[in-house]
Amino acid sequence: MRHGFKGRRFARSISHRKSMFANLAVSLLEHEQIVTTLPKAKDLRPIVEKLVTLGKRGDLHARRQVIAQIGNEGVVKRLFDTIAPRYANRNGGYLRIMKAGFRHGDNAAMAVIEFVDRDTSAKGAGDRARLEAEGTDAEAAAA
Repeated sequence: MRHGFKGRRFARSISHRKSMFANLAVSLLEHEQIVTTLPKAKDLRPIVEKLVTLGKRGDLHARRQVIAQIGNEGVVKRLFDTIAPRYANRNGGYLRIMKAGFRHGDNAAMAVIEFVDRDTSAKGAGDRARLEAEGTDAEAAAA
């Protein structure tokens, strides 16, 4: 019997699983929407929702707990400054999981996990800013 064993193993060691979910959480907090397999999305949801709840607390101890869990201070700043205030009046349920068909190579069930009230205009904003900066650097070098 498997009583008391929550979550899936994903054929990975504990440290690999922990870093995988930390990386998925960073990607989700950075882009506010990611595509992953359905089981990973289902296991990622409670992790990120707890991080958002810590972000809503907003104190130094909560910030240090989030940094210890995901390790990316830029994303932690984004969580505490933009994402957590957006959900100040919402008690949980910050994420939505939508099924997205099956992956071509191995027929794995895919899902889109995203924030419920995400900023749709922010999608790809970091990439656009980077490309514009590279474009201005290339123009300055050519001149």
